[in-house]
Amino acid sequence: MKVSQRLYNSTKDIWAMYLTHPFIRGIKDGSLDIAKFKRFMLEDYLYLFEYVKVFAIGLSKTKDFAVMKMFAESIDAILNHEMDIHRAYMKRIGISDDEVQKFKASLINTSYTSYMLSIAQAGDVIDTVSAVLACSWSYAEIGDYIASDENSLNHEFYGQWVQGYSSKEYQDTNNMLINLLDDITKDITEEKYKRIEEIFVNCSLYEKYFWDMAWGEK
Repeated sequence: MKVSQRLYNSTKDIWAMYLTHPFIRGIKDGSLDIAKFKRFMLEDYLYLFEYVKVFAIGLSKTKDFAVMKMFAESIDAILNHEMDIHRAYMKRIGISDDEVQKFKASLINTSYTSYMLSIAQAGDVIDTVSAVLACSWSYAEIGDYIASDENSLNHEFYGQWVQGYSSKEYQDTNNMLINLLDDITKDITEEKYKRIEEIFVNCSLYEKYFWDMAWGEK
């Protein structure tokens, strides 16, 4: 069994909580309070500033051209695509530049990104990919799940967000990360697998806490 499938199996119960979370359900049926979504967008925007640094650390730790290229492409996608979309989206839903500048990330947000950065700094490329994958993969799953309701794709506030994370481009980028992890873990020991499973599970839990925070529970 591929490492990615083993990791997926180890977090199925956690990921199932994403799909039943009131924040996710609210996006899917359009009932989510826009104020909650605005706060989430601000938190997520600040999160991306730190998330992209994890890829940069990974890039600095490898001499494999294919791996370097994947990290570089991910950095470009986050800085020149995903963050641009966030800025345009926040403006469209009424978040001012002043609000963005003054907003302070929550403790959950800073704890999560600090954890990923520490993993990347102390570990190797395999550890780094394992840390970033939980976010990328879970959003692909969530986007695909919400988009199963066609009405969600056309929602006035949430439709563009759903379209982005269910898009072929996003799904393809996530699949590249999954394939990269499987390629670089073909010969790992069981001890190493247990290490990256711990990282992946922890990051998956942080994703759950992030949704709780966005809902107002943290």
